[in-house]
Amino acid sequence: MIIAPHPFGHSLTATTLLETFSTHKQWEDRYRQLILLAKQLPPLPESLKHNELELTGCENRVWLGHQHLPDGRLHFYGDSEGRIVRGLLAVILTAVEGKTPQQILKGDPLVLFEQLGLHQQLSSSRASGLQALAQGVKAIAAQYVG
Repeated sequence: MIIAPHPFGHSLTATTLLETFSTHKQWEDRYRQLILLAKQLPPLPESLKHNELELTGCENRVWLGHQHLPDGRLHFYGDSEGRIVRGLLAVILTAVEGKTPQQILKGDPLVLFEQLGLHQQLSSSRASGLQALAQGVKAIAAQYVG
């Protein structure tokens, strides 16, 4: 059974995000899209907001959990108290959901932010929080690679 299911990486893919964001050239419009993504991320139940899932290095409180699926792929889930950070988390989830640990370690989850035109507009604190999220994903994947 999947813990904390969400649409990212399933019905909302990197391709659908690229299509959506490509029609929005202004930063304000992309910012609105990020907030809309945040609204599609189901809130984590309080029972899943463990201290060990909380990431450090983020402006807002952020939780990042995962599940190692029987077929070897990883399911990620998370939440944040900040709606922009929730939107950033949704993009990260889209980039890494359902991939194997090897695929995650070979790739860069932040590439999707560049492709969407989001990275250069982030404040330094949000950019460092985003880096913390990417490092969290990589650290989880590294646990499963011999």
